[in-house]
Amino acid sequence: MHIGILTGGGDCPGLNAAIRAIIRKGTFHYNDTFVGFLEGWKGVLENRTQKLTLENARGILPVGGTILRTSRTNPAKQSDGLTRCRLNLEANGIDALIAIGGDDTLGVAYKLYELGVSVIGVPKTIDNDLAGTDYCFGFDTAVGIAAEAIGRLHSTAEAHNRVFVVEVMGRDAGWIALYAGMAGGADVILVPEEPFNIETVVNVIQSRVKRGSYFSIVVVAEGARPADPVHGSGIVAGIERDEFGHARLGGIGEQVALEIGKRTKIDTRATVLGHIQRGGTPSAFDRVLATRYGIGAIDMAHRGEFGCMTALRANRFIAIPLCEVAGKNRTLGLDELEALRGINP
Repeated sequence: MHIGILTGGGDCPGLNAAIRAIIRKGTFHYNDTFVGFLEGWKGVLENRTQKLTLENARGILPVGGTILRTSRTNPAKQSDGLTRCRLNLEANGIDALIAIGGDDTLGVAYKLYELGVSVIGVPKTIDNDLAGTDYCFGFDTAVGIAAEAIGRLHSTAEAHNRVFVVEVMGRDAGWIALYAGMAGGADVILVPEEPFNIETVVNVIQSRVKRGSYFSIVVVAEGARPADPVHGSGIVAGIERDEFGHARLGGIGEQVALEIGKRTKIDTRATVLGHIQRGGTPSAFDRVLATRYGIGAIDMAHRGEFGCMTALRANRFIAIPLCEVAGKNRTLGLDELEALRGINP
């Protein structure tokens, strides 16, 4: 088979490991050939390609980012965009297209499948909020980086009797905030699933002071929002939206820090980890997970399981229909929220 590969949406650690696994198993076991489309759906739309071989895959397993580069291009925003994508895939003789991305990227993949394109999805989102699968690669690396940062802030917070508010990624789901906060020993964790009351946060900090703990660590997901509408959401960093309609988030950490400082009179600082969570080498767990996803995808192609995504369920890799995934998020469930309530005072 002649197989196309693309990586769409935000980059995350493990993308190159997935690409490598697809190329290696496809070459060694199926005698496939490969072409990469550059910068996600933009490459398909503009017919920008790169031949992929074992040489391309050599040495990329521990490398962050993606050798195919990426973008948030949405072909469906153009009147003829999906048709152009289909025609360019046909012009390149593509027998199957493996799209690696989150709900937006896979949403486009599903639309192309409805137009007759043989598409397979590989789940990728650093927020770990893609429906249908237990874990996405990149998440473990992001949690590790965030937990280490929280741990480092503990020492300087204690030395200066400060409160640190650490803003982490998480637009619609608080997976990174919960896991990193738990691992880093945060005193308060704020997630998008449960609007927070700033007075409750302040009370926790003040109660710690009464017990002789003159510092606190608050972890907040970028999509967290206060229950009190008077103070607004404070999460939109700009009015511009990407082609999938998403606003760029940022600012909730600063807002929470400002309110804490104002109400407690304690020196309070905000730290935004931002893209540091995305960059650098993937963890061992993410390398293995991405590799297994890549192997699952190439096997699905040869089983003819098109219009599906490879998913991890109870440590088994299965195929699930893209229609169950496209445009859907997986937020913290009852078990996770119960764990969160157990940690937050």
